[in-house]
Amino acid sequence: MTRIARFASAPGVPDAVGPYVQATSAGGFVFTTGQIPAAPGERIGSFADEVRATLGHLGSVLTAAGSGLDRIVKVNAYLSSPDQIDTYNHEYARFMAGHRPARTTVCVGLWGVSMEIDCIAVVASDGGVGP
Repeated sequence: MTRIARFASAPGVPDAVGPYVQATSAGGFVFTTGQIPAAPGERIGSFADEVRATLGHLGSVLTAAGSGLDRIVKVNAYLSSPDQIDTYNHEYARFMAGHRPARTTVCVGLWGVSMEIDCIAVVASDGGVGP
């Protein structure tokens, strides 16, 4: 039987605003909830600042679940405007430090946020949290 672990909140990451957790691990993988830069409707600076904040939140959630940005295998990014792609790619490349997971990026209408990112990552095999 596959062990399932749920991670309700990671340090420094905005709390979930609905009936869900920030990440679930099962079968050696971590599946994250979409992370956003700040509370819906709240701006924290430039779009580049928001990308950095969102990727930072994603990293914190992954760490809490026994993984990390370098263990991501798939990323889904939702941007609110096609004009954001160059800035997103620049900041994303800096965070991934040469690690290139599979990725889907789409432009969609979002509820009061400029972007959202979720991912699937491998759980660390060094005895970290998770299965």
